[in-house]
This record gives sequence, structure tokens and C-alpha cells, in this order.
Amino acid sequence: MLVMAIFWSCEDKIELAPEDQLTQDVAFSNKTLALGVLAGTYSAAQQDDVLNGTSQLMGEWQSDNVDFVGSFPTFNDIKNYLTLADNGSIGAVWDDNYETIGTANLVIKNIPLVEDDDFTSAERDNAVAQAKFLRALVYFNISNWWAQPVQVSGGTNLAIPLVLEPFEGEVQYPARATLNEVQAQIEQDLIDAIADLDNSDNTKATQGAAQALLARLYLYQERWSEAANLADQVIQSGAFQLANDYSFYDTESSEFLFTLVNNADDGQDSGQGWSGLTNPTPEGRGDAPFSDDLIAAFNAEPGDLRFTTLTQTGTDALGANRTFTNKFPDGVTNADNAPVLRITEMYLTRAEANLRGGTAVGDTPLNDINTLRSRAGLADLTSVDLDAILNERRKELCFEGQRRMDLLRNGMNLRRAGQANISESAPGQDKVIFPIPVNELDLNPNLVQNNGY
Repeated sequence: MLVMAIFWSCEDKIELAPEDQLTQDVAFSNKTLALGVLAGTYSAAQQDDVLNGTSQLMGEWQSDNVDFVGSFPTFNDIKNYLTLADNGSIGAVWDDNYETIGTANLVIKNIPLVEDDDFTSAERDNAVAQAKFLRALVYFNISNWWAQPVQVSGGTNLAIPLVLEPFEGEVQYPARATLNEVQAQIEQDLIDAIADLDNSDNTKATQGAAQALLARLYLYQERWSEAANLADQVIQSGAFQLANDYSFYDTESSEFLFTLVNNADDGQDSGQGWSGLTNPTPEGRGDAPFSDDLIAAFNAEPGDLRFTTLTQTGTDALGANRTFTNKFPDGVTNADNAPVLRITEMYLTRAEANLRGGTAVGDTPLNDINTLRSRAGLADLTSVDLDAILNERRKELCFEGQRRMDLLRNGMNLRRAGQANISESAPGQDKVIFPIPVNELDLNPNLVQNNGY
């Protein structure tokens, strides 16, 4: 009897479902649980390596905006163009971004199949559209890290595997898609999403955010008229406005087309994101102060409010007094929101696309740039060229993760005169992009490595 009782007890335990997990069938059994999986996609995107600052700041210190001085050897290797395929930080970026893609894939495939009469078609379409936006955003970000830009290769070079189906028990070994193939999927996801999103809540995917990301994609592809038109649509929508000053960071201001909301218990997860890296010690790590070159760019026009109101001084990780951004001032709990997409970028995109396309969609490049300069407390320019626009992009978006691609897509080295690794930082050089992580190569025989690794 004792043996039978033990056997029966063990069998009962074996049949118990994990208390902290839901099976896929249960997770998509009704509207509430299905929308919980969608919320889980945003939660996955909150990882530092996805949308909360690590990979964005890597681009800032691989280029000319940030002087990384911390002790992480993997970060220093990226800064110094010494990256190897076993770089653990790069492996984490790969893993965490594909985890987010996998969760989005679950939503996209399964929400249309939910059997719940209370789940309207419009609600389902909106949920799928949010997941498609997030999938497009993540693929956009990581394809730019693992492939040379279109301007170098024409987009025919290998980028990353396109995984568009959720994992359902059978291991797949996808090969790398070309950059053109990845960008085509991003474009299709965003076109699909735009049709079913609205602008009611900028803490989630909005129609304006999807239009803005598509405008950025077209800008990178040098599709000038399409980029200008989409940027203009976002500006003209009336749903978003330039803030009056620069106090909008870590708020839900209508400056943001999409901001990922964090708090002390749910947000940046390791101190290696926006807040932990960019704040001086002892509040933060003191790892990522301004580069001297970025300071010089601001000093060329004294009084720029993007410098005078968005900086702080303090001690860096090496004990020196340095200048830091205060766009992410919470270095204690790392709870600052992520500034994923904001209306300011659309003025910059419209200006550049109009200038390079010889058009004036919505307004002239000069007027768009002067609108931003006026908010920054600077005098109007009397004329504008590409260098002026790129300089405004640099000063407006510094520490937000766009500098690296703005330089590469314009055929410019990532480093300026007087900085280290100038020759290694040229577009097309091996180490301006990441290696395929060695663990992925070991597991997937269909993957091939990037040049130089």
C-alpha cells in the first residue's frame, strides 16, 4: 500500500502543469489571456539588449558620440574594433532580440484563431498589428548590426535569419536572409500594421510609430519621395507634437510616437541599459560619457539647449570628472522610459529626404531644420545642406542609438579626426558590423560567418 501511495503521488505531481507558465492552447483560449501574450512581447522588448539601451548605446560608442570607459571587456572590444565571435554581449543581443521576435510570432499566428465572441475583429487586427510592428522594429535594429548597409552592398549581402513562425516543437535551422529580403519583410509588416493601428496610446505601437519606422527604412534605402511623404503624414496627423522644451524624456508626452514605459520593478533589467550606463557614479556606472568630439559639436554653437539642459557632470567609471547626458537621469532604479520613436525624427527625415530628392513635401528642408533649432534656442540658418542636417540629427538624437547608421548609410567613417580606429570604422570594414555568435554557428550548420571573424 505504501509503494502504491508513493507511485500515485508521484504520478499526480508529474501531471501538474507549471504554475508560472501557460500552455499555448490555454494562453490563446480567450481574449484576456491572448492579450497577455501580446503584453509579453512588450515585456521581452524591455530587455536592455532589445529596446532599453544596450545595443543602442553600443552604436553610440562604436561611432563618435560616446567615450565608453567602463570595465566590461565585451563592450570595450566593440568600442576598440577588437570584437570576436565569442563576445558574450553580442550573443545576448542576438538571443534577446530573437526571443522578442518569437513572442511576436506567437501573437501574429494565434490571435486570429482565438475562440472568444467578446474578441472583436477590430481588436484582433489591432493586436496582430502591434506584434507586426514590434517584429519589424526588432528586425530593423538587428539587421543593421549584422549586415553592411545597402549603400555598401546593394542589399544582396547576408543579414540575419528570417524567423516568421513560432517554435512548435521541431527545431529549424534557418540560413541567413539577405538584407534586401529582411527589409522587404520589415516593409510588409509595417504596411500591414499601419492599416490596423491607431494613435490612441503612445505607450504601445501607434500608427504614427509604424509610419515613422517605415519612413526611416525608406530613408536608409534612399527612397526619398516615400520617406518624405510618410514623415509628412506623421507630422500632419495632429496626433503628435513637438514639445515646447526638453523635459519630455521619461514622460508619455505627445513628442513620442512610441515610448516603452519602464518602472523600478519592470523595465531596464541589468544596469547595462540607458540609465545605468549613462549616469555618473555612484548613481550609475559612469561608463558612457560624452566624447570630446560630441562636446566640440555642441560648443561650435554655444547656448544649444540640447546641451545646456540635457547634460550633467559627474565622476566616470575611471574616477575622472566628465560630461554625461541626463536624458535618462534615474541611475539608481534604472526606470527611465525608452525613447523609441519621436516626432522630432520626422522633421529630420522630411528635411533630408526633401533635400536629397529635390522636393518640398510638407515644408522646405530649411524650415524643418530651423523649427528644431528654434526649440534648441539657436538662430535660424539661411541655407541648409546635408552636413547641416546630419549635424542637427547628431545633436538632437545623441545617446538614442542612431548615429552609427546615419554615418554608415552616408558613406562616412564612424570615427572623426583625432579619434582612434578611423580606418577600421569606414563603411564596409569588417568590424563595423557584428559577428554571428559562435554558439549560433555551432548549433546551426546553415549559418555562415561575417568577413573578418
